[in-house]
Amino acid sequence: MSPRQPIRRSSRKRSPPVDPKTEPSVSPPSKIRKIKAESPTFKTPIKVKQETSPKTLKDRKLKAHAKDSLDGPFPWYIRPTPSECSLAHKILTSMHGPRVRPKVVVASKDRAGCGDSPSVLDALVRTILSQNTSDKNSTRAKINMDKVYGGSDHWEEIVAGGQEKLQDAIKSGGLSQVKSKVILQILAQAKEKYGDYSLDHLHKASTEDAMEELLGFDGVGPKTASCVLLFCLQREDFAVDTHVQRITGLLGWHPKNSSREQTYHHLNKRIPDEHKYGLHILFVTHGKVCDECKAGGKVAGKCALRKAFREQVVKDDVGVEEPVKQEVKQEMQQEVKRETD
Repeated sequence: MSPRQPIRRSSRKRSPPVDPKTEPSVSPPSKIRKIKAESPTFKTPIKVKQETSPKTLKDRKLKAHAKDSLDGPFPWYIRPTPSECSLAHKILTSMHGPRVRPKVVVASKDRAGCGDSPSVLDALVRTILSQNTSDKNSTRAKINMDKVYGGSDHWEEIVAGGQEKLQDAIKSGGLSQVKSKVILQILAQAKEKYGDYSLDHLHKASTEDAMEELLGFDGVGPKTASCVLLFCLQREDFAVDTHVQRITGLLGWHPKNSSREQTYHHLNKRIPDEHKYGLHILFVTHGKVCDECKAGGKVAGKCALRKAFREQVVKDDVGVEEPVKQEVKQEMQQEVKRETD
């Protein structure tokens, strides 16, 4: 058995016993944190979760727009080429007739239209009414709105009536709760910023300045702003709606999984100005009537547009993604099989 080791005593001095009558009680850590947070002299900043403000949303939209406007979201994707745009324009014109920009913009009284008004504010409201609905429904909403308030641009009456009245007036257009809120927000922003219910100063602004200002309004994205630019302000801009997104995807003009906003920035860079107005309207028209190119359409080998571009891809596949090539080959094989059956 080993000898017992001597006990080493600490050289530290022990604190004297605490007298509960003279020593203040010590708070638990959670209470200390609460006291520090509430103290005006506490220097450590308190992290508070902030809600996203409209200004933040505006800044994000403008930042994304500036980024994608510079080189486009897909600078490596070289389609469509100018020759492809000319070919598509030629084929669609032969199928549906030419689409020429009018010299004077006239606000229609029997249809809502998408940006079809010389008044920028009216064009913006018409475009909002046309969002996520059919032309028939948006037109019904616009006509009833004019009937309720006594005119196409009676903005004072619309604001004074409040959201519930406006929502009821445009309910036939769908999403009336959201659209009525957005319209009233835009009217309030315009009045606060310019002292009047008008955005007609944008007629004299550059295309980029007009786009940025339109994006600054709550509820206005690139598609809505682009429609106002294309139809009301008569600028060369290529608006992308569901029909344009779908058909240009079928033609392989943008990466398969690109969002509508990415497609807008990409095609606005790639499509020559002289084709933007005509191709936009022709794609929309084609997307509504073509059995193969409309939503849920099935390949039958009869669409002149798709047939021409299948041949184009096979002839010259530069810039075409591999999945697009495979889809084209499958379509051509199906067409050959139908013709031989």
